[in-house]
Amino acid sequence: MISRQVFPTAMVLSAGLGLRLRPLTLDRPKALVEIAGVTLIDRVLDRLDSAGVVTAVVNLHYKSNQLRRHLAARTAPRIVFSDETETLLDTGGGVAKALPELGPGPFYAINSDIVWQDAGRDSLVELAEFFDPAKMDALLLMHPTVSAIGYQGVGDFDMDPAGGLSRRQETWVAPFVFTGVQVLRPELFQDCPEGPFSLNFLYDRAAEAGRLWGLRHDGRWMDVGTPAGFQAAEKALAQQRT
Repeated sequence: MISRQVFPTAMVLSAGLGLRLRPLTLDRPKALVEIAGVTLIDRVLDRLDSAGVVTAVVNLHYKSNQLRRHLAARTAPRIVFSDETETLLDTGGGVAKALPELGPGPFYAINSDIVWQDAGRDSLVELAEFFDPAKMDALLLMHPTVSAIGYQGVGDFDMDPAGGLSRRQETWVAPFVFTGVQVLRPELFQDCPEGPFSLNFLYDRAAEAGRLWGLRHDGRWMDVGTPAGFQAAEKALAQQRT
């Protein structure tokens, strides 16, 4: 029996077209691409199940029937599909559509094109313990930019010693990159746009109100959203097995 305190629901963002990961996504959705023999979405769902999450909402768009069939036999966590096959809603719109299934309290939201390994305690548990709804609307798991595997960007945020986040200055390299693992409050989506929009819109609004926070990730984080990143992650995982 799991005694650790985690949030019971999670959103797995898996409706993307996977254009950056072609040709691997020409015949399958990005979430069903395998790395080291395990699909990306199963890696995320296994992490959620291990932490004690009960229900995972999975959004669908590109080649959605493949994802439905693949997850049909999965029993833990319980899978709920959020269909975006007619209109792709982007990250913010996708989560907003799924809010009725995610419940009234804070929930996890995780990108399906990442692989992360913790150096110590489970980062999902640490996020839940650090999250303070009195002062946070969003808590993002942040990884040091310089040690991110397969990542070619210039970082996303600065983070103060307490965990407060601010956007990277335009000409700077930021010390932290957002991992794609986060905790969100439903209240973050109050008065949000209708239809497609990015979660970045809500991050910026939360930052202005002082309610966007981060937690440093210790371990390994891999961006597998591009062929180069995918290959770097496969190499890192292969070295770990030897």
